Amino acid sequence: MEQEPVRPRALLSVWDKRDIVPFGQGLADLGFELLSTGGTARVLREAGLTVLDVSEATGHPEIFDGRVKSLHPAIHGPLLARLEREDDATHLRELGYPPIQVVAVNLYPFAEAAAKNPPLEDTELLEMIDIGGPTLVRASAKNHRNVLIVVRPERYAEVLASLEDAGRPEVVGMDLRQALALEAFEQTSGYDTAIATTLHQRWTGAPESVEAVEEQAARFPSVIRVAATQHEMLRYGENAHQAAALFIDPASEGDASTLVGADVQGGKAMSYNNYADADACLRLCRSLSTDEWPEAPHACVIVKHANPCGAALGATQEEAFRQALASDSESAFGSIIAFNTPVTLATAEAIGGLFVEVVMAPAYDDDARDLLRSKSNRRLLTLASPGDRLAPLERRLVRKPIEGGWLMQTEEPPRLDVKDLSTVTSRQMDATDAASMRFAARVCEQVKSNAIVMVQGLATVGIGPGQTSRVEAVRIAGRRAGDRAKDCVLASDAFFPFPDGVEQAAAAGARLIVQPGGSIRDKEVIAAADALGVAMVFTGRRLFRH
Repeated sequence: MEQEPVRPRALLSVWDKRDIVPFGQGLADLGFELLSTGGTARVLREAGLTVLDVSEATGHPEIFDGRVKSLHPAIHGPLLARLEREDDATHLRELGYPPIQVVAVNLYPFAEAAAKNPPLEDTELLEMIDIGGPTLVRASAKNHRNVLIVVRPERYAEVLASLEDAGRPEVVGMDLRQALALEAFEQTSGYDTAIATTLHQRWTGAPESVEAVEEQAARFPSVIRVAATQHEMLRYGENAHQAAALFIDPASEGDASTLVGADVQGGKAMSYNNYADADACLRLCRSLSTDEWPEAPHACVIVKHANPCGAALGATQEEAFRQALASDSESAFGSIIAFNTPVTLATAEAIGGLFVEVVMAPAYDDDARDLLRSKSNRRLLTLASPGDRLAPLERRLVRKPIEGGWLMQTEEPPRLDVKDLSTVTSRQMDATDAASMRFAARVCEQVKSNAIVMVQGLATVGIGPGQTSRVEAVRIAGRRAGDRAKDCVLASDAFFPFPDGVEQAAAAGARLIVQPGGSIRDKEVIAAADALGVAMVFTGRRLFRH
């Protein structure tokens, strides 16, 4: 008498239970025995499906409050058995383990738990590290020739259709099997990266001293782990002939306070260049969103082609915008604008019909939003922020790809303390210059080198970005400032190698130059400043941005 063929099994164990019931129903209709754990088993049973608990299949109860459920040969034997090899197939039958040919698993949401505010305690966060799930996923993906591994609910319908078309699970084609396995390996890789990155940041912390480079370097990870999830394909890259996509760091998934997690309304979808420029704009706006200028809490930054063309702080938001725009109204055409406070109707009216690609802010007054959206191609990005004010830019590690590797460095907004500065000229700075110097340095640090920034009070009046010649950067800033350069404070991201830059600055109207110093010709540069009646301060801190 022939034995009744063994029913194939499908193991379903998911945190994200979207569509798991119709998937389980479809598998049951195709003759699969459903094997499951905990909450997934309960959801399936409540839907009227027959489910075999993993503990029944293993003959061993779950232990340690469910910490150990599926780590058993009765589960991993069928997952790793190479059924195309007779000895594996025979051994599996001798063990009495039916094959598991479909697995649907997704993992505890570690990244979401790590992003909670206030942060979870270590003990709570560590409980969100999935152990059995990644093991099931990796085993199934390794043996994808025999196991269909599904880690995304979006794949359920396709898998059911393929199983139905094939008639038998083992007939499902290799193209789908490999695609599913690749998604599985990508998921576990990203998951491990999120854990390692989060715990590195949490357990090593930020260096206490800005000056202690060796201490900062000691906090660098020994391995750079790069993993991100494709969020969307973009229309094209920097140019129309280049393909592009947006990827999201697993640690930032669902974080509405970040650029990639911001709420986007209006206009076309964000482009590659929009994101790149918005990142530069947001970085400077966060850098200015501090309590260092209590008399001017509202920040506005205008960026074009990754360089600021205007930045200002004001007692009101409208004042900050108007001053930032006045810095270079010509370049502001087609720009990106960021505000550190909710956009008001007065500001929206001031923006008026100006062609702006993107406006970013922590919130918008309803009437301001309506007015700004009246321009059909204008996008509004809302970044969730505590207290309706953009969070300041904190010290962090950043990386930059180069051919064959990565560069990594610390990045933080420059902080100038007047008591640490050195006035090197006969003419001294005015008592009122400290705030302007700090503001100028903060903006200068975000301008591509060679960079020159001219400011009046807490607003830029001329910016010379990205020049191979420092004296040419001074010329550009002075030309853009025009008459507003008279008696301005000028900041340079690096030292002046020759007196000609100082001479050009004085000709434009600068009365105070703030620079790092450190040139072999510092004495000549100082002498030129003295001869021209210009005050000069050395900060000892270079601000290159390449």
